[in-house]
Amino acid sequence: MHRRMELQRRLFSSFIGLAIVVSVAAALLFRFSSILRPDKPRLWTVEELAPFNGTDEKLPILLGILGSVFDVTRGKSHYGPGGGYHHFAGRDASRAFASGNFTGDGLTDSLQGLSGVEISSVVDWRKFYFERYTFVGKLVGWYYDKDGNPTKHLKGVEAKAKRAARLQEKQKIEEAKIPSCNSKWSQEEGGEVWCDAGYPRLVQRPLEMALNGKRSRRCACFKEEELGQPGLEVYKNCDFLSKSCVV
Repeated sequence: MHRRMELQRRLFSSFIGLAIVVSVAAALLFRFSSILRPDKPRLWTVEELAPFNGTDEKLPILLGILGSVFDVTRGKSHYGPGGGYHHFAGRDASRAFASGNFTGDGLTDSLQGLSGVEISSVVDWRKFYFERYTFVGKLVGWYYDKDGNPTKHLKGVEAKAKRAARLQEKQKIEEAKIPSCNSKWSQEEGGEVWCDAGYPRLVQRPLEMALNGKRSRRCACFKEEELGQPGLEVYKNCDFLSKSCVV
């Protein structure tokens, strides 16, 4: 009889303990239901997002990019305090995804002054978060209005990113027609470029201005009969028909 009563007492205690755990879990789930349900994303303000920066272990870790807010708690080792990406937590620091400036004015959502390629890279980062983490809402401000609708700034960013992607693809196709030079560099010997077939020449990349806002050149291999066309530059200290050049 005594053993039966003791067993009943233990089962009752276990039941009470389990009930408490379930109640706490339910309360937490209810508390964060509006945060963690991707089917019903909420609208955030900058002030509301700020506490979710990983410093309070009771709260999930959230970050914003182009106004989209994601739960990155499962990447706590990266986004929590001491992590390499902690500076992104609790804010929208879209610019830093392209600039690499993680201090002061670099931690902002404005992409003003960035090139098409840089803007495209930020849009690609947003795609990464949609694929890897849980989308939990929109940040009201630069990219979404108070009703959650995209602003002209977000539409402009996405349009520039699409244009940059098209130009990059076009540049890739055009440059594939004329192969690039082989190259190597070492601290001891310096640099060298060479062609297995053809002759190395410096040539402008015409789409680079539209993509990056600056001029640039690449080394490409041209056939002998093509060397007379305008815009080709021979490397300094390199003979006209040399197949390799020290740079």
